[in-house]
Amino acid sequence: FSSDANAYRIKLCDPPLNILDVAMLDELRDAVARVAHDRHALIIDAQGEKAFSAGASVQDHLGDRVATMLGHFHDCFRMLAKLDVVTVALVRGAALGGGCELALGCDFVLASERAKFGQPEINLGVFPPVAAYQLSRQLAPRKGLELLLTGDTIDAVAAERLGLVNAVFPFAEF
Repeated sequence: FSSDANAYRIKLCDPPLNILDVAMLDELRDAVARVAHDRHALIIDAQGEKAFSAGASVQDHLGDRVATMLGHFHDCFRMLAKLDVVTVALVRGAALGGGCELALGCDFVLASERAKFGQPEINLGVFPPVAAYQLSRQLAPRKGLELLLTGDTIDAVAAERLGLVNAVFPFAEF
């Protein structure tokens, strides 16, 4: 978490995949809470080039950890939705599953030409409720359903064409 005169920045710092585990979600909730009543913009970024976030931790979806994990995960999205500041996701690499949901939970999504977006949960036999909500309000219903039910990953240009991404930039300039 850092700030300057114009923006706060939250950086996911567990490369190469920046998996959203319970510890990272706790830190994310704390950081979002710190900007809840400010007038700065909030930028969510990630360390590394391979992934913005490859999603939520599979290990934290098991046994006695799943309720805590899902509670923290959903808290992050409720908090983001209530912010009175503009939120921007900067996506360099893969934004998959929970990572895609995190990016789409922001007001603006800026992507490098190497970014990829997808909801592969269906391939694990589970359903992503946050993505179901986001995609149903951000895309034409059939296209959102297609992404949810096929588990397909799309590149940044396709995501921009669908309206999931605001702009795509050359990787070297991003």
